[in-house]
Amino acid sequence: MKTLFSLLFLGISTLTTPPDFNTKRINQIQVIGSHNSYKQAIDPALFSMLSRTDSVRFKGIEYSHTSLSEQLDLGLRGLEIDVYADEKGGKYAQPLGMKLAKGQPPYDPGGEMNTPGFKVLHIQDIDFRSNCPTFAGCLAELKRWSDAHPDHYPVYVTMNAKDDTIKRPGFVIPESFTAAVLNRLDSAVVQGLGRNKLLTPDDVRGKSKTLEAAVLAGNWPMAKNARGKFLFVLDETGTKRAAYINGHPSLKGRTLFTNSEPGTPEAAFLIMNDPRKDEVRITELVKKGYLVRTRADADTREARQNDYRSFEAAQRSGAQIITTDYYRPSTHFKSDYIIHFSDKGYVRVDPVQQ
Repeated sequence: MKTLFSLLFLGISTLTTPPDFNTKRINQIQVIGSHNSYKQAIDPALFSMLSRTDSVRFKGIEYSHTSLSEQLDLGLRGLEIDVYADEKGGKYAQPLGMKLAKGQPPYDPGGEMNTPGFKVLHIQDIDFRSNCPTFAGCLAELKRWSDAHPDHYPVYVTMNAKDDTIKRPGFVIPESFTAAVLNRLDSAVVQGLGRNKLLTPDDVRGKSKTLEAAVLAGNWPMAKNARGKFLFVLDETGTKRAAYINGHPSLKGRTLFTNSEPGTPEAAFLIMNDPRKDEVRITELVKKGYLVRTRADADTREARQNDYRSFEAAQRSGAQIITTDYYRPSTHFKSDYIIHFSDKGYVRVDPVQQ
């Protein structure tokens, strides 16, 4: 009887022992992160007014997040930060939305938005409240958290360089992300975190001819060697991506990875946001060695319907980074929808690249 009990106990212990991530490369591990990680809710007074103009559109942005530090404390290892260029400062200090509805709390009482440098918000003049309104502030928070948790699993940070124009009276016209502005973005990341906390394309490329060649050869670092670091990705295509790559073939000397197509020298990280449509393709790319980010939910749809099909497809696909707006249940509408792995954690061995 004692022997049987011992065998059963050993079997249970084996099943419940956490995997040793240090023996894996980072492309062999799957993590959950957040989407638009900085976002605060639109104030109810303004949201109510906006919803009267287009209820369907504004339902899609009815979500919010806790601070970056709280998300990382919870165990998330993916973040998304949107940045707007603001070279002189003050461009986003007085959003139009503050004038559109009465009864809103003050915006930026400390005057942070008047300082020069990149600003962090979702949509200018409408969805402008942020847990870290300046990019410098976001980076400072990440550095404080990382310094307090020096052995943390690497954190992926995708970034949108936002300069879309809303062609309506009173809306701010953003500064364009030219090559010079993208150079400043690189510098801001290094200045804010320090080179020692970054995993860059140069680190992965090593002595390979191109970054893609290194990735296809399995040259992503071991997790134990990437602890305490951040990997940044420019989530842009077209002219912005081209401007970032220009003069830096295979991303030599660059801080951020790019969302680049397979077959190009810069290809290492791909963003494919529809796992139900692209599950097979994502799996093919993961098997080849690329890192892929996808989404469990979008525009509040899955949360409102308690629909886990996208999350299930994302997990099966092997995409190494899966983002969600619902690592905690919604506080804006009734829903039990919540995203985590089966062990209620946010990091696990990748099912495709084990």
